[in-house]
Amino acid sequence: MDPAEALREIAFWLEREQAEGYRVRAFRTAAGIVAGMAPDDVAARARDGRLKRVKGIGDRTFAVVRETVDGVVPEYLRELRARAEAPLADGGGELHALLKGDLHAHSDWSDGGAPLDEMAQAARWLGRDYQALTDHSPSLTIAHGLDAERLALQLDAVAEANEALGDGFRLLTGIEVDILEDGSLDQTREMLGRLDVVVASVHSKLRAESGPMTRRMLSAVDDPHTDVLGHCTGRLVQGSRGTRPESQFDAAQVFAACAEAGVAVEINSRPERQDPPDRLIQIALDAGCLFSIDSDAHAPGQLDFLRYGAARAEANGVPAERIVTTWPLERLLDWTRRHR
Repeated sequence: MDPAEALREIAFWLEREQAEGYRVRAFRTAAGIVAGMAPDDVAARARDGRLKRVKGIGDRTFAVVRETVDGVVPEYLRELRARAEAPLADGGGELHALLKGDLHAHSDWSDGGAPLDEMAQAARWLGRDYQALTDHSPSLTIAHGLDAERLALQLDAVAEANEALGDGFRLLTGIEVDILEDGSLDQTREMLGRLDVVVASVHSKLRAESGPMTRRMLSAVDDPHTDVLGHCTGRLVQGSRGTRPESQFDAAQVFAACAEAGVAVEINSRPERQDPPDRLIQIALDAGCLFSIDSDAHAPGQLDFLRYGAARAEANGVPAERIVTTWPLERLLDWTRRHR
């Protein structure tokens, strides 16, 4: 087993388990270090102990490298694989098996923790047919959002990644574009028109009154570039960031507009979001909406969070045929290009 691959796989399983960030970073940092060294050099340094003195290599990561050099699957990796055999969520297995892709994930181009090619490789390893890369837009400066120039550069990087990945998987170009206070989308029209997928989300003024928030969301849904309405209430129900109440808006009106425009309502799979709440999923179902089960992953291991979203969708009786992420790639792209 390649030492860098072993270290990256350990990081993947830790991300999936929602381990502390510093633990994940330790393994990803070590993976980058050994990947940049000649294999024979790694083996020699591991066997005589010199690798321990390399900055970024700790006791645990050294042990992993040493075991792989000796031709053994590392004990820690075996332990994590065994823990991963237990399902992340109760239920949703049949629906999860029907999911072909994911329309919401981030890379280190904005606030994600891994390069876009690693996100793509992890999605392919999980059996996805496609994965959208939807880094943030420029107004979200805290997340290092992409302006038009940086987004154009990312499109070239996605094309290069797809060429390297070959047939059988597609990394889709996209953005999680901020819905500004006036309801406009935080990116140029020209760039939005070049993307495969546009997820529109509110990230600011989340405590606005219902009237202005409703008008803001309706304007975004009415924009022909919008494909998915992301984490519509903005709530947080658990996690390191604490909790946050739902944004207030006229759900019946917003979801009716989504149904009319063919915009999918996102079922956000992040455990700390669980957004929309069940009662709003029911309103969106009654309105005739499409849905998109998305991971909102910020690291490779979080791509498997789709299992949480599938469990919630199944529990709420969402039909598979109304979930766009169960659709094959060609049908999905026909849908996202409907107004382009």
